[in-house]
Amino acid sequence: MIDSLTRIRTAAAILFAFLIALLLLRLPVLAEESPPAPDDVHSLLEKSLSVVEIDKEISRIAIEKEALLETMSVKEQDLASQELAIDGKREQAGDVLRSYYMGERDMLYLSLLSADSWSKLFTIWDYIDIILTQDKHTLNAYIGQYRKLQDEYTALEDKQAELLALEEKLKIQRDRVIALESQLEGELAGRSDADRIRLLMEELTSFWEKKGLTEVRSYFQALSKAMGELPGWIQNNKDMMETKGFQYTIRVPEDKLNEFLREQDERFNYFSFKFEDGKITAYGKRDDIEISVSGHYSLIEEPKNGIMFHVDELVFNGFTLPDTTRAALEEEFDLGFYPGLITSFLKANSVTVKDGELTIKLSVSL
Repeated sequence: MIDSLTRIRTAAAILFAFLIALLLLRLPVLAEESPPAPDDVHSLLEKSLSVVEIDKEISRIAIEKEALLETMSVKEQDLASQELAIDGKREQAGDVLRSYYMGERDMLYLSLLSADSWSKLFTIWDYIDIILTQDKHTLNAYIGQYRKLQDEYTALEDKQAELLALEEKLKIQRDRVIALESQLEGELAGRSDADRIRLLMEELTSFWEKKGLTEVRSYFQALSKAMGELPGWIQNNKDMMETKGFQYTIRVPEDKLNEFLREQDERFNYFSFKFEDGKITAYGKRDDIEISVSGHYSLIEEPKNGIMFHVDELVFNGFTLPDTTRAALEEEFDLGFYPGLITSFLKANSVTVKDGELTIKLSVSL
């Protein structure tokens, strides 16, 4: 009995020692398989989000290209029809010009000299007037159609240049996506957590497209609407406008702008603007969505004078979105301020952001 217990204890000791040795041998392996630093995962997720957003831009450009090609095709058919129509006018105009060159119209004037009565003279003159009027109409019709045809060809050339620019833009974005996808695959290759990261990428993309993008667009939409009300608000707050001769200065402190925006839309209760040197930053957080936007104002003349906000950086839940997303939002939502809406004769000359204040210099435009 004692021998049996001794054997059991010995076996247990050997097994325990074996397990300890196995654990010690396993520790380096476990250390190697520990999850990567959060920054690495964040970078991968951000790149995957950029791929999705740039893909959207590629689709948008491709649709624009197809629409342009269709427009060009219609225009080419229209030009072919116009060329056929103008051929007849060209022949008629040629006949008129040849008649003048050959002196055929001179006989009409000579017939006036052969008139032996006033009634006959006026009859001949009326006849000449009818012919000359018809000649003028024929020539003018040809010249008008010819100039229209030339304008149409110029417009088609502009469309062709636009098409080339779109194709180049499409190529650049496709190259960007290919490079990003290749980089992502290279960084994911060989990682033990690659499947988990891919799942995180899918979840992030789904959350951005179903909720995040909607939230971002809602803020931009609300801001665009509020900017349309800004001229009227400034008119009602005369203390923000200084006048010196024909020069005007509008000064908007950041706290006043935030108050105005919150009056316009309750969404800005979660969103605030900060004016720094040359830069405007807006930050907001609501529920599980955090948005940060930074940009600058610039002076514009077309399509109308004013100042336009340009988005330099857009961050969603800590992930920086690509320039294509920023550009799409700028194109969709007008965030400009137009002093002509305050008074029609005012024109913006400069815009600066400094010391917590937006300053717009204006002058009288006569």
